[in-house]
Amino acid sequence: MRLQANWFRALASIVLAAASLAVGVALAEAATIVALGASNTYGKGVARGEAYPAQLQAILSARGKRVRVVNAGINGDTTEGMLRRLDSVVPNGTSLVIFQPGGNDRRKGSPDRSGEIQSRLASRGIPVVVMGNDMLRGLPHQPDGVHLTPEGYHMLAEAIAPRAAAAMGR
Repeated sequence: MRLQANWFRALASIVLAAASLAVGVALAEAATIVALGASNTYGKGVARGEAYPAQLQAILSARGKRVRVVNAGINGDTTEGMLRRLDSVVPNGTSLVIFQPGGNDRRKGSPDRSGEIQSRLASRGIPVVVMGNDMLRGLPHQPDGVHLTPEGYHMLAEAIAPRAAAAMGR
């Protein structure tokens, strides 16, 4: 009886170890996309799950893509601020950065560091999809006229999904 119990425990341990390994491999194979930007990346005025990065992850996952989209948007940020935090929010191994510089540089009189951000990412071998403010035109906006509604963020995520998949080669 004791031999059977030990055999069963050993078998259970092997099965659990194999399952853990499979989950770890699946997570390791998931591509990481970092959405870098200001308030329209962050999703100002909407729930976190309604911002475009969360909706992009859901869209790509529904299309069979194994991705994790990290929302590195900060309300009111400038490209100078994005450049300062770039290395901490875009880890090595990142598959893609979706960069949305926004309009805060002009509004705050801050220098545009977009070129430096793109150069630094290129030197690390990380592809960049630049999402200009023109992509926000014609989408549903909140009453402030600047930030999108949940529907607008969904439409933006749908528009960026093919570009993101192509840039990752998936």
